[in-house]
Amino acid sequence: MTDALTADHFTPHIGKSFRTPGWQHPLVLESVDVMAIPGSRSQDGFRQPFTLIFRGPPAEVLAEGFHEMESDGAGTFALYLIPVHTVPRDRQNYQAVFN
Repeated sequence: MTDALTADHFTPHIGKSFRTPGWQHPLVLESVDVMAIPGSRSQDGFRQPFTLIFRGPPAEVLAEGFHEMESDGAGTFALYLIPVHTVPRDRQNYQAVFN
């Protein structure tokens, strides 16, 4: 993807698998959350901040950092993923934040 990524790019892919080359487990996009910033106005050229939450297996944790992601229909792009604690512990969630 060469355009600036927005929440709209990811919303149609909720529930779909994303592959990270070099890692054996796919990550499933769980949610796309658009963050409204109180008192702010949308300005031309700036995207609304949003977060992505991906679900992965609990046994192995993908390290924090930039990872290339691939998905049918979503193309290939790099995301900075952060492992986050989850409850219940039947999965490992990852967050990507777009300011």
